Amino acid sequence: MNIWFLTGSQGLYGGDTLRQVAEQSRRIAEQLPVPVRWQPVLTDAAAIRRVMLEANADDECAGVIAWMHTFSPAKMWIAGLDALRKPLLHLHTQANVQLPWSSIDMDFMNLNQAAHGDREFGFVQTRLGVPRKTVAGHVSDPAVGARIEAWARAARGVAEVRALRLARFGDNMRDVAVTEGDKVEAQLRFGVSVNTYGVNDLVEAVDAASDADVSALVKEYAELYRVAPELLGERNESLRYAARIEIGLRGFLERGGFRAFTTNFEDLGGLRQLPGLAVQRLMADGYGFGGEGDWKTSVLLRTLKAMTPGGTSFMEDYTYDLTPGNELILGAHMLEVCPSIAAGTPSCEIHPLGIGGREDPVRLVFDAAPGPGIVVGLADMGDRFRLVANEIDVVAPPEPLPALPVARAVWSPRPNLRTSTESWLTAGAPHHTVLSTAVGREELAELADMLGVELLMIDKDTTTDRFVKEMRWNQAYYRLAQGF
Repeated sequence: MNIWFLTGSQGLYGGDTLRQVAEQSRRIAEQLPVPVRWQPVLTDAAAIRRVMLEANADDECAGVIAWMHTFSPAKMWIAGLDALRKPLLHLHTQANVQLPWSSIDMDFMNLNQAAHGDREFGFVQTRLGVPRKTVAGHVSDPAVGARIEAWARAARGVAEVRALRLARFGDNMRDVAVTEGDKVEAQLRFGVSVNTYGVNDLVEAVDAASDADVSALVKEYAELYRVAPELLGERNESLRYAARIEIGLRGFLERGGFRAFTTNFEDLGGLRQLPGLAVQRLMADGYGFGGEGDWKTSVLLRTLKAMTPGGTSFMEDYTYDLTPGNELILGAHMLEVCPSIAAGTPSCEIHPLGIGGREDPVRLVFDAAPGPGIVVGLADMGDRFRLVANEIDVVAPPEPLPALPVARAVWSPRPNLRTSTESWLTAGAPHHTVLSTAVGREELAELADMLGVELLMIDKDTTTDRFVKEMRWNQAYYRLAQGF
């Protein structure tokens, strides 16, 4: 995907000046830290509206960056801005870094007046209520580039979720509240299409996998992972069935154009194993996933994976180490943690699973790599969707975990476990989350703004009192924003 780069000016300046505008605009575009598609300089309302409509219609356009190189009368932009449906970044920059003080004349002033033109553009955006990101500074400044990159990553996430198709195999876990949600509202708000398929539709695809394809995939497992000897020996059929699940599941998703899915251990139909290894490998390839029918977390996972490559996984807070001064959270799931967060080569193992009533499932076992990260949850609050995020530090387990036969992550939440958990619980945030060491708070904030979704952030500066006040302010804001 790419970003369209638009430059505003006006015909009053004449051909020579506009040629300089175009030349300097191209140079600015070339310095941007994201792939861009440069557009000819815009000088009238019809051309502006036309390019905005073309951006809307181009599936490869993730968003638009606009810069007013000269003064561009902003009434020309009203129809175009009103028509734009892609994320917008207003770049307040100029062609030069330093001023050539000794040679500045009025020709230079007329050409280099973004300080003038961008204020006109800023007014009309605010007057129209246009949601956008504003970034000021020269594009050669790394801090400016980093902010543009964060915005572009969020724009890619928005583009992904607006076209996302998700397949649910069965319904969600019985009597669970937080995994429920309004799928119609999700499609209106995000664009994602969420539909349910019978588990036995998947079983047909699994059973149709050829023995030759299964053998080839088992060979791939042996090359990529430390495969337990029993899976290459007396329990090889279990590994082959895990491979059969992956082939069938991957094929089903590819044929249907799905980039996210859910499973549910309470509804396995004719599957002999709860999908574990297959789900982990599909997540590593960028698919969204939610356990127990949790489609909202699956949507969130796919969206974050589309934003940037790196470590991002389905996760669940499982249990705490409440040692005073060294409190930690141990996160895992029954089977489904993405190997993109692994600290080393995963081990492919088979162990009993005391839930679901099926054969022992195959899974990858590993510890998550240490580093700063974020844990994010998406909840349906009835009148709106709410994102809650907690900045964390993933750490190595204090001791080995030889008796825990699942992939896992250990982290220290900011600012501390008590404030983090009290805030999380007060916000009604879910127990299924997405853990990422690739996506940061700025990208997440941009994503929430672009989607018009509430975001509550728990970080090193959070106190429970301020967090509760922020929730109350948000409640009033979102109620008023909905109108009457």
